[in-house]
Amino acid sequence: MLLCEALGGPPGRLPALAAELHRAGFGADWGTLLWEAASLPPARLAAVAGALADAGRADDCEQLLRQGLARPVEELAGAVAGLVADGHDREAHALLTAFLRVRTPEEAARLAAVDPALLMPRLGAAARGLSPADDRALRHALRVAGVLGP
Repeated sequence: MLLCEALGGPPGRLPALAAELHRAGFGADWGTLLWEAASLPPARLAAVAGALADAGRADDCEQLLRQGLARPVEELAGAVAGLVADGHDREAHALLTAFLRVRTPEEAARLAAVDPALLMPRLGAAARGLSPADDRALRHALRVAGVLGP
């Protein structure tokens, strides 16, 4: 209960909590807290991920973002927007790359349609970073969905 309450406090406190939990031998509880954090509202998820990234806890940040991938695309779009707004482009890229690895190109097109100006260039960069085949699949899905012109 106390760990979940920690998620309601300032995100900047979480890296210190993580360090203390690991130091005290409660690393599994930190894993549980990250799992719970993955279900936070998009803006809060982005704030927690940003705080972890800022504190040099890149692995925790990436784990949190991967765990949040089961969300509806509209919520993921909000998380990406929050990360970008806070200057966490690297984490937004990591979230979109993980999204493309586990979700279908059609779902990626639905994600892009939420905010094409923000998401299309970032999804494209993430797909190109994965493989030419992923890039082609994304572009095809974007065209079929009417998000990208012919």
